[in-house]
Amino acid sequence: MSEGLELRAGSVEPRVQAEFPGLSLDWITVPARPRDSPPEVRRRLKLLADRYRGANVVAMRTRPIPHAYRAFFRQIGLDPDVSRIPSERAAVARLLHGEFRSEDLLRDALLIALIETGVPVWALDADLVTGGLGIRTTISDDILGTGDRGGHLAPGRLVVADADRVHGLLFGDPAPERRVGSGTTRMALFAVGVHGVPAMAVREALWVSVELLDPGPEPGTGW
Repeated sequence: MSEGLELRAGSVEPRVQAEFPGLSLDWITVPARPRDSPPEVRRRLKLLADRYRGANVVAMRTRPIPHAYRAFFRQIGLDPDVSRIPSERAAVARLLHGEFRSEDLLRDALLIALIETGVPVWALDADLVTGGLGIRTTISDDILGTGDRGGHLAPGRLVVADADRVHGLLFGDPAPERRVGSGTTRMALFAVGVHGVPAMAVREALWVSVELLDPGPEPGTGW
C-alpha cells in the first residue's frame, strides 16, 4: 500500500513558526477501506499493553518525546497534567481499562503509531481537504464544525486548516463532519511535531499508520 504514496510537509503560518520554532505538520493521503482490525493488529495492541505498567506510565513523561510535547503544551497555555498530551492520555486509558481496546483498523493503527513513537496522528476525509494542510491561527470569521455542533472560534487560536476551512484545534480531535466515515474513500493522515521531537519520529508515526492500514483480502464492517 505504501508504494507510490507521497509524504508532504504542511505549511506553518510564519508568525506561528517564529513563535514556536520546531512546530511542524506532515501529512499523507491514503486509500480508505472501512474494516475491523485483523487478528495480527489486535495481537500487536495486546503486546503493547503488556509493556505498560504504572511505573512505566509515570516515567514516560521524562522521556524526550513526551517531555517535548509537555513543554509545548505549557508554551501554548495548557497544563499537561490537566490537558494530557496524546501519549499520556493513551497510557492512562490503558491503566484504567487494563488494555488498549481495539475499536477498528483506523483507530487501532493511529493508537499503535502513537504508542510506538510517541507522536500523535489524526485522520481526515481527504475529499474534504482543499489544497494542503497546515497550522495557523484563527481569524474572526473562522468556524469549527457545522449546524448545531458548529461555532465561531476566537481569533488567535492554533488550528489545523486548509485553504478553505478549519479542520480542528491543534492537538484536538477533528470536527465530526471532517472525520473519516463509512463513505470515505481517501484519508488524509497528519502528524504534528514540536521542538525536541525528531523529524524522523514524525515520519515514522505516519508510516507505521500507513503500513497497518494496508488492507488485507477481506474488509470488515464499518469504522
